[in-house]
Amino acid sequence: MKSFGDMVKQAQKLQKQMAVVQDQLAEERFEASAGGGLVKAVVDGKQMLKELSISPDALKDGDVTLLEDLVLTAVGEAQRASEAHMHETMGKLTGGLGLPF
Repeated sequence: MKSFGDMVKQAQKLQKQMAVVQDQLAEERFEASAGGGLVKAVVDGKQMLKELSISPDALKDGDVTLLEDLVLTAVGEAQRASEAHMHETMGKLTGGLGLPF
């Protein structure tokens, strides 16, 4: 059985590794589009929106509700991709401990 001191050292090592991975995730980008590319969203590895582009063609019909839906869809998809990648990456690091991120 490991001593308490060994467990503390292991926890500190894991904490440092997690900080490095979180920094790396913040630099990654995840892109999704909606409406056949009319709206494009880019988020980072922490699910923060970094870019949003709307094609002028999306404005032709003047349908604000459709445009809002396209924006929400693109952003949501990019955030889901980012979150899935984050959980996969952190899960490898923590060995499935089920820690909240």
